[in-house]
Formats: sequence, C-alpha cells, structure tokens
Amino acid sequence: MNKTTAAITAVHGVVPEKKLTNADLEKMVDTNDEWIKSRTGISERRIVSGGEVFSDFGAEIVKNICEKRGIDPLEIDMIIVGTITGDYKFPSTSNVICDKSGAKNAWGYDVSAACSGFLFSLTTGQQFIETGFAKKVIVIGGDIMSSIINYKDRATCIIFGDGFGGVLLEPNTDGFGIQDAIMKVDGAGREFLIQKVGGSANILNEDNVNSDDRYVYQEGKTVFKHAVKNMAGVSADIMERNNLTGDDVDWLVPHQANLRIIDATAKRMELSKEKVMINIEKYGNTTSGTIPLCLWEWEDKLKKGDNVILSAFGGGFTWGAIYIKWGY
Repeated sequence: MNKTTAAITAVHGVVPEKKLTNADLEKMVDTNDEWIKSRTGISERRIVSGGEVFSDFGAEIVKNICEKRGIDPLEIDMIIVGTITGDYKFPSTSNVICDKSGAKNAWGYDVSAACSGFLFSLTTGQQFIETGFAKKVIVIGGDIMSSIINYKDRATCIIFGDGFGGVLLEPNTDGFGIQDAIMKVDGAGREFLIQKVGGSANILNEDNVNSDDRYVYQEGKTVFKHAVKNMAGVSADIMERNNLTGDDVDWLVPHQANLRIIDATAKRMELSKEKVMINIEKYGNTTSGTIPLCLWEWEDKLKKGDNVILSAFGGGFTWGAIYIKWGY
C-alpha cells in the first residue's frame, strides 16, 4: 500500500479593499517612498475598514475553497487557523469560522507562531490527514496586523498589512503533497519581536492601555540578521535532506517579510528570481497570510508534480520550511 500524504487540492486568498500606500504613510510618519522601497520592497499594503474581522475573511476562504472543489462546507472535518490577531482571545477564530462558513461538522483551533503560523498550521493539518483522522482539512493563515501596529512608529508601520489565505488538504496515495517539513523555535528571540502588553505576563490595565507596549515592537537589525540566517538555512537544509538542487526546485514560496531576506534565501538555494513568488510590493508583510496569498496568486502557474518549497521566519523566534510536490 502506498503511503498516504497530505496534498493541497485547492487554494484561495482574500485581502481588504482599502489600500495604504507609501504616499499615505509619508503623511503619517517621517518616511518616504524611496526609503521604504529600498529597505523592504513594499509599495502599498491592504488595511481592514468598516468593522471587518478575521472570521469574515476566513469564512469567505472556506466557502470559496469548497466551491472550487465542488464540495459542501459540511464535508470539512477540520479548520486550523494560524494567526496572532484572531477575533477574540477566546473562542478561537477557527471556532467562529466554522460557524460563519457553514462548516458545522468541523472542529479546529488556532495556532500562534507569528509569521510562521501558516507553516506550523499546515504541518499540524498534515498529521490529521496522514493518520486518517480527517479527510478534509482547511488550513488558513492570516492577520489583521493593523490592529496591533503603532502608526507613529516608522520601524513597524511601513512593513505590515492585512491579508488572508487558505488551502484544502486531502489524502493522496500517488506521491503528491507534503513530502517533508522542518520546524524550529528559539524563545530567546522573544525580546526582539514581541507585543509586550496583553498577555498574562503583562495584563492590559488602566496604566498601560495607552502605552506603546500594546503594539508590535521590533528590533529591526537583530530580527533581520536572524531571519536571513534561519530562513535561508532551513530552506537549504530541507533541500539537502531531500537531495534537491536548485535545478530540481520549481518554486520557492517565501514569507514576504522583506525583499532582501527573500533574495538572500533564494541565493542560498541557488534559485533564479523567476522561481520565487513575490508579492510583497502590493501587500506588505501579512504575517501568517503571506505564503497562502502567494499560492493563491500563482495557482495558475503551478503544475502537477512541481517541487515547491515554503519557507518562513517569525517572531518568537519561529521558522521552518516545507517541501511539497504539487498535486494538481
């Protein structure tokens, strides 16, 4: 009997309509278009408006994935959500998405791994498929980063945007799907990329409710150094472990944190730019949403059997890479 793997059988992405351009940010903080582009590669990003919440976008993803596959939301067994900006502390955003999308037979939970959230969630969904516990698992990654960004802090507000994407995982016995994964964490990195207020270590109260500590804090140079080293390193490691060369890899799907980090990762993997999915210029860093958004935008270019490497680095620190043989 052939081994059962977890294959991606459908993808969908969604972003808010409202755009926040570099020109807009010039009016808010001491920055300019050239400075932002040269350091990040970002021209604009999308921002929620009018009371939009994560679960609304998540439900849209579930409904569209089911429509693409010609299935009913009632057939979904699980919904796993990678995010740090869910609707509530509890219940989980997965719980709310199950309700709003009509996936009444599904269960699931949220995974917190910052920018690596989609990868951590994807490997989690993989286990339920491979063990036979579930037949149809939707994995969603995304964040409403505008809800935790200080738009007076030019070090962070130029980077992040809001966006969401998801995939359907189903069993495969023909050799397609997730082939290997490497996931890593280093909690010593928490002080360099963190939201200091809001958890039990620093409860939100009347003394800190207006503090800048309630927003994302990032020590840029340190995070950049670790991101380049670890994201490029884990991508090379998964290639070596699976005897892949740059010629064998059809696509790198990198977390869209910074164009220089993406370029360094592709260089380490010996990949030409034509093999790298990049949309950071129009969406910015949507944290858990970047990788599934890339898969959604490049879906028509992916071919059955393509060797695809997903790679990410995030706060915590968290990082990882997944090797997929594309299934459709």
